[in-house]
This record gives sequence, structure tokens and C-alpha cells, in this order.
Amino acid sequence: MSAPAVTRRLLPASATRRLPRWLDGLLEAIGLPLVLLGLWALSALIAPNRRFPAPWTIADAFVKTWVGDAFFVDVVPSVYRLLVGLALAIVIGIALGILVGSLRWLRQLVEPVFEFFRAIPPPMLVPLLAITLGIGDTAKIVVIVAGTVWPILLNTVEGVRSVDAVQRETATSYQLSPLQRVRYITLPSAAPQIMAGIRQSLSIGIILMVISEMTNASSGLGYRITFFQQNFQIPEMWSGIILLGFIGIALAVLFQIAEHFVLGWYRGLKETERA
Repeated sequence: MSAPAVTRRLLPASATRRLPRWLDGLLEAIGLPLVLLGLWALSALIAPNRRFPAPWTIADAFVKTWVGDAFFVDVVPSVYRLLVGLALAIVIGIALGILVGSLRWLRQLVEPVFEFFRAIPPPMLVPLLAITLGIGDTAKIVVIVAGTVWPILLNTVEGVRSVDAVQRETATSYQLSPLQRVRYITLPSAAPQIMAGIRQSLSIGIILMVISEMTNASSGLGYRITFFQQNFQIPEMWSGIILLGFIGIALAVLFQIAEHFVLGWYRGLKETERA
């Protein structure tokens, strides 16, 4: 009799019973946050600190601050700017990345220009854009696009360059049109790296959303958090920071769902190769 079989016979049935997959995943997702929340609550009871309020104090401020008109005045505009900026960055990054990655001479021509603009921190564009585009949504969206487009663009270029040579030759043999090559060969081959670039852009987009709203703004999460900080409303300030974290989690979940549909074939191929 094998060792695993002997172990199963010696252990009680309750010890060998596995948790449902959804429950196991849920415990893995919330286990560490619950531990950290418990430690935070314990430290607030032992050594209260006005700069780091207790979780229940922040929870009360969260409900009073964001459940109501502030949600539509500050949260909705911020999320709108973020989503529009990310959408434009994805479209521009993928389109330009496919073009640059497919043409070697164009890649050599624009690479120094890309390196120059990528080295400019997007927050430094806020004063310039405020002068040229005003203090409306357009300037804030441009800041988000300027920072989030680079991971998508550069990952797309590398993904296009890594397309298998045999696939390129096959497309030439079958006389596929440029659009057919992009649809059936380039995009599927570069999709894993494109999705990796989009994943990197999500966190960058949230940061730039907040920074663009800290100055020359009259609404938005960045503006409201700065307002709370300047007026020493500490629980309200922390509630805004936690709300940003919730927005980040929501974006990550939506991205995982999209990634599952876009890269389902890729994961299946990897599992087949491992088998």
C-alpha cells in the first residue's frame, strides 16, 4: 500500500476533506487583510493615535463622507476620467505598438523619441496642461494617458517583435492582407504581453488620477483627500485613501475577468504543454 493511502487511512475523515474551491480562494483572498485589520484595531485600543484613527472611526467617516452627494460629486468624475484615460491609452498603445513593432525602420526612427518622452514624469505635465488645456477634465485625462500609454505601447512592440517567424512566412504564403495578419497572427501572439502592459497601467492610472486632481481642481478624489488633509480631517482623509484601494481592487477584478476571456486559449495551451 502506498504512503498517501496509508496516511488517508490513519487520518480522520474530517482532516482529509477538502474545502470547496470557492471557499478556499475566498479565505486566501481575505485572510491577510483580516489579520492586518485585527492588528490595526488592537494597536488603536492599546495606543490611540490621532494620525492613525481606529478602523471603526474611519468606517464611520467613510459612510458619512462618501455615501451621499459626495459619491456623485467626487467619486464618479474621478472614475470617469480614469476609465476614459485608460481606454484611450489602450487604443493608442496597441495601435501604435503594432505599427512600430511591425516596421523595423520605423522602430529605429522613433525609439529615441519614445525614450525622451517616457523619461518625462507625467505629473510634471500638470502645470503645462493646465495652461494649454485649462483645468477641466481634458487636461486630467491627458495626464492619465501620458503616463499609462507607455507600458502598453512598449509591451505591444515587444509582443509584435516576438511573433514566430514561421507564422510570418505562413501568412506570406497564404497572401493574407495586413488586416488579416494583425487579426489572426499579430494580436493573438502579442496578447499575453499586451495584457501585461495593461495590468501595469492600471495602478499607474490611479496614481495619476489622484495627482491630476490635487491641483487646479474643484472635484475628484484627489481634490477631496487634499482638502481633508489641509483641514486636519484625518478620519475623512483616511476614508478617501481606503476608497482608492477599493477602486483599485475593483479594477483588478474586472481586469482578471477580461484577461480570462482574452487569454483563455493561451492558458489552455500552457496547461497542455505542461501535461
